[in-house]
Amino acid sequence: MKRQPLDAALADIARQNLTRRRVTVDGFAETGQRLVTTVDGRTLVDFSSNDYLGLAHHPAVAAAMSECAVRLGAGSGASHLVTGHGVEHERLEEELADYTGRERALLFSTGYMANLGVMTSLAGRGEVVLLDRLNHASIVDGALLSGARFKRYAHADADAAEQALLESSEQAVVVATDGVFSMDGDIAPLPRLARAAVAHKAWLVVDDAHGIGVLGQRGRGSTEKLSTDDVPVLIGTLGKALGSFGAFVAGSRDLIEFLIQKARPYIYTTALPQPIAAATRKALAIAQRETWRRERVLALTTRFRKAARELGVPLLDSNTPIQPVVLGSSQAALRAQRELQEVGFRVVAIRAPTVPKGSERLRVSLSAAHTEAQVDALAQAMSRAHVKDAVE
Repeated sequence: MKRQPLDAALADIARQNLTRRRVTVDGFAETGQRLVTTVDGRTLVDFSSNDYLGLAHHPAVAAAMSECAVRLGAGSGASHLVTGHGVEHERLEEELADYTGRERALLFSTGYMANLGVMTSLAGRGEVVLLDRLNHASIVDGALLSGARFKRYAHADADAAEQALLESSEQAVVVATDGVFSMDGDIAPLPRLARAAVAHKAWLVVDDAHGIGVLGQRGRGSTEKLSTDDVPVLIGTLGKALGSFGAFVAGSRDLIEFLIQKARPYIYTTALPQPIAAATRKALAIAQRETWRRERVLALTTRFRKAARELGVPLLDSNTPIQPVVLGSSQAALRAQRELQEVGFRVVAIRAPTVPKGSERLRVSLSAAHTEAQVDALAQAMSRAHVKDAVE
């Protein structure tokens, strides 16, 4: 097939209202509320960040990063298996293992790389991987790169997953799912998936990027909230509730040793800078000590849902800080985004292919750093925007 001219390809994207544009954040308003951002000289309250616990701009976290950079340098200089693995990495891995209740943890430079590393290490040609239909793109891409055949089961449908396992019992090696789904905010049926995976001797891989730090009595995520112990491969992020950058895989000693030997995205990339690991260690300590942060973001979630319901703003059924409003088209989602920005709120429109075509939406994301007044004002603004009309 001949190469398509890039200007024609870009014009086609634009015609479908699918052009993605970066917004440069100039800084933060001098209000003490770090989710009040300045964009093009305009003050906006950010309701799109994944900074669930309000730790991304915590002064102690920033200080830990700065102090470590002075001691150990800004970059790691090499991969973990050459000379890039430092004391801050080692300590963070130990603390993450303890936090998640696993034997060991392994740092990755990004959540995307963690998923690629896990999927390509545990599955291969001639085998089958089962995926929830709404899994994150990085899980899907990991399955594709593994060379395994993959099947998708209906979203959060444990019956469909069990049936798929029965149909592929001899070849099925991995069942992979988000813990909390990033665009819908609902939680996977982990207890039933775990039982099915154990029964068919398959790995259960749970990417809990949006659950770690937020859900559960101790903030261990969706596995703790649902009292699910049989999750041998747990993937978490450091760049959401923990406010820094990077990701990890937690599991048994043998699993982590296997990934060190086999996971190409771990072996062949420069290690995460140690100052980031030091900042994450501080954030993890704060998250465990200041449990009010987790309680607050969940209380604000309840408050927003109640206000939205009373004002007629239709939300999906989610009890996590991710609160989607499905509008049904890219045009409608972009219009609602513009209307909210005009009155001081940054709520980004999510369009295909990030979500299935026809389910374009606004994705409201709540944080412990928000105030009750900001949450109430957003609900009021959404009730006046073209939100209800677009859905109905």
